[in-house]
Amino acid sequence: MTNQTDRLRVVVATPLSEELCARIEELEPRVELIRDQSLLPPMRWPGDHAGEPSFRRTDAGEEKFCRLVDSADALYGVPDETPVKLARTVAANPGLRWVQTMPAGGGGQVRAAGLTAAQLHRVIFTTSAGVHAQPLAEYAVFGLLAGAKTLPRLMEQQEASLWSGRWAMGLISEQKILIVGLGSIGRATAVKLASLGAYVMGTSRQANAVEGVDEIVHPDRLREAVASVDGIVVTLPGTAATEGLMSAEVFAAVKPGVTVVSVGRGTVIDERALIDALRDGRVGFAALDVFADEPLAVDSPLWQHPRVLVSPHTAALNPAEDRLIAELFARNATRLLDSRPLINRVDTVEFY
Repeated sequence: MTNQTDRLRVVVATPLSEELCARIEELEPRVELIRDQSLLPPMRWPGDHAGEPSFRRTDAGEEKFCRLVDSADALYGVPDETPVKLARTVAANPGLRWVQTMPAGGGGQVRAAGLTAAQLHRVIFTTSAGVHAQPLAEYAVFGLLAGAKTLPRLMEQQEASLWSGRWAMGLISEQKILIVGLGSIGRATAVKLASLGAYVMGTSRQANAVEGVDEIVHPDRLREAVASVDGIVVTLPGTAATEGLMSAEVFAAVKPGVTVVSVGRGTVIDERALIDALRDGRVGFAALDVFADEPLAVDSPLWQHPRVLVSPHTAALNPAEDRLIAELFARNATRLLDSRPLINRVDTVEFY
């Protein structure tokens, strides 16, 4: 029989189905998974970790929810997915050891909570990085294909019922693609592009070989690299070091007509510089799933630009997301209980 000291009291602080609660308990029986579904908002779609926005707890319900998260050794999700609630809980619960955040970029929630150095030292934070790699890699390939196959022109002519003369389309197998960031999303994208025959470049501060990548480029050489590529896929997280990395200077150096796909964090791209590059044709097509400020402002020129595809930060969502995060959590719970390093631990200096 397992001793009580060998168990981990986990409170579910974000929507999670009973089926997946049972899955976590099955995968790691030492987890004592505490949840009260009446205190959690209903999900509107897979991966809807904030839940229905109109959901409100009663005063008594809010008090009960706070008592639960304040009693946890670990949290499945940031309470109500808000940095303010995270800060309150960390301060109120000195026994809290670990928080599993739902987004791949969960480090942003931790940074926004404004925790003290002592709190950041006491509590381990992990993210769901890797869970979204395959769907975002597929979106990246989709965006590159849309650019190569002149999707905007096809849609414009179809809307006008115009049967024009023929024109040549691009071939991914004849293109050179740059992946800006070789984390889990970038690596998954590289494998898919390599299978299509593309020449793949990737930015990394390490020179280690990466599957599917033909050439590693140091980020300091970004302006040089963009001058020779047909497509750019931006997968980087949002940190102080990556903010505005795709700058006006970088867009000034691109090969005219380049396709840009953004699936990391919107702050990596200087949107004003991107809009200018779209206007003068340096960027031929852009498929954008993330933006510096979300929702994208209704007056943003990106909405109406004929060579831009806007998707509302939805490319990562897929029916398997919640199960994959739950299974990742169970693996990390095992690691914590066995005193092993956790997967996807947040860097509390750069917060990624």
